[in-house]
Amino acid sequence: MSARDAFAPPPGPSATRRRALCAALAATLMAAPLPALAQQKLTLWSGWTELKPFYERVAAQFKKKHPDVDISVEVIALREHEKRIALAMPSGAAADIIEMQVEYGRYAEAGLLPPANAAATAFVSDPKHFDKFVQDAVSVSGKVYGVPLFRGQTVLFYNTDMFAKAGLSGPPKTMEDYTTYAEKLTQRDSAGKPTVSGWSLRLSGGGMGIAEKFWINMHQYGGAVVREKNGKWFADYANEAGRKTLKQYLDNVIVKKTVSPEMKADAEAFSLGQTAMFIRESWVIGDIAKKAPGLPYATAPLPKGSIVIPVGLYVPTKDAKKAALAWDYTLMANEPENLVWLLDNVGWLPNRKDVDYSGVIKAKPAFEAFVNYPKDHSFFTLPFITPVSEVLTRLAARLEKGYLDPALAGNDAAIDAFLKAAADETNTILKREGFYGAP
Repeated sequence: MSARDAFAPPPGPSATRRRALCAALAATLMAAPLPALAQQKLTLWSGWTELKPFYERVAAQFKKKHPDVDISVEVIALREHEKRIALAMPSGAAADIIEMQVEYGRYAEAGLLPPANAAATAFVSDPKHFDKFVQDAVSVSGKVYGVPLFRGQTVLFYNTDMFAKAGLSGPPKTMEDYTTYAEKLTQRDSAGKPTVSGWSLRLSGGGMGIAEKFWINMHQYGGAVVREKNGKWFADYANEAGRKTLKQYLDNVIVKKTVSPEMKADAEAFSLGQTAMFIRESWVIGDIAKKAPGLPYATAPLPKGSIVIPVGLYVPTKDAKKAALAWDYTLMANEPENLVWLLDNVGWLPNRKDVDYSGVIKAKPAFEAFVNYPKDHSFFTLPFITPVSEVLTRLAARLEKGYLDPALAGNDAAIDAFLKAAADETNTILKREGFYGAP
């Protein structure tokens, strides 16, 4: 054998053999399953546990439009939700879609939250969809940052059977009536200890919610935690309105003992028949329908007005493809069919106004107080300023202790001193952040 023969490649298969091998390979490839398309995953964070079915409903619709996109809905308690946003936003580790209230403003101002894309901006900016108040609630310096979804708005919920047994034919009309009614409605054991509260007040629970509820009551007296003047802000509760509000809490908790911190409170107490009345948002209607469908109750507007807190969906992700999909989801959540479902099944009031909700309201009259209220009814919202969360959280910490302090009960001078110290702290925070202006 020559050297040339030694290094020559072995003889290949015949042409017929090659054709047979190619045909077999083609058949094998055709029979094999095609590789799956890469799945895109979006994450949505919410702070309202009752909204999870709504978001998952929209996610299922979204999946039909975008089969290669999975949406994971992660819901935790509101205060924990606020904490995880505060931790995740600076590091860029936040979810692709986030539900936020007024806190979005500080992230937008810090450059941590991108503005909405063109489609979402056009939708939100259209006056046929939203009132200016709602548009402003998701905007900073004229730029849209989110898509409004629902709002928190408060009314009185009251147990009609308990009212009838107490000889009360209708809801209280003034804030003074609230205390009078609470005394008549409180049920006690043989030792005089309340077993059913006449009026469930937010006394504990931590977070800014305690201060928000205080502000709602104080609004009925004409006061505010902070008030704006010439573009600046100042504390406006170390005054008669603040004194009347705090005194009413102290009268009910310490003096008249119509409620105590140990009692069940809020919607849970109402559904269980352990309180006669309380002030809360519209989601309670859906909660009662699930937990106590036979509960005899009605709703009524508050004496002077209500807080309104719009909640929107925001998209922190800077990934262009994910962002486009995320904004598409926020618009799908605002489809009329979904908003009617939200009102009917969850109970939160949608912000979009060009949707017919009359069928739900007719079937569930408890919504009437939220949409039909006196013409002079006044609304307020939390200011869209960076330190608002700190202001309310610090005030809440003081109030939680103050509500249980016997030294304050019946002592106007002590109440005034308590409120002045709290207001001084509020103004210090506003000064530090550059938002303070003298009244």
